[in-house]
Amino acid sequence: MYPEDNVQKTNAPAASDLLLGRGVRFEGKLTFAGTVRIDASFVGTIVTDDVLVVGEAARIDANITCGTIVVHGEVNGNIQAKTGVEIRASGKVRGDLETASLVVEKGALFQGASRMDSASKAARAKTAA
Repeated sequence: MYPEDNVQKTNAPAASDLLLGRGVRFEGKLTFAGTVRIDASFVGTIVTDDVLVVGEAARIDANITCGTIVVHGEVNGNIQAKTGVEIRASGKVRGDLETASLVVEKGALFQGASRMDSASKAARAKTAA
C-alpha cells in the first residue's frame, strides 16, 4: 500500500535507556539491557551485559556484573565488567575489580584489588554468580 522508499528507518537501540535520578532510593536487584544511568542511592545487586553509568550524585552499595561501567560517583562493592571499567576524576570505587580494560583518571579514588582478565573469563564469572 505504501512504497517502501517512504518508510523511515531508525537505528534506535533495542532497549530503552533508563535514569534513576537524584532523590531516589532503590534496594534490590536491578537487571537491564541497554544503558542505565544512576544518580540515586542504590543498595543490592546490578546485572547487565550492557553499560552502567554511575552519576556524580550516586552512591551505590552493590556487587555489579556488567559489560562496561563508567563511574563518576561512588561505588562500594565488587565489579565484574566484561569489557571495561572507567573511573572518572570525581569517581570513588571501594571494592575489587575484574575486567579486560581499566581506566582510572587523575583525582579518582580506587581502593581494592584489580584483576585484568580476558572478556571471556569475566563472562564466565557472571554466569557462575
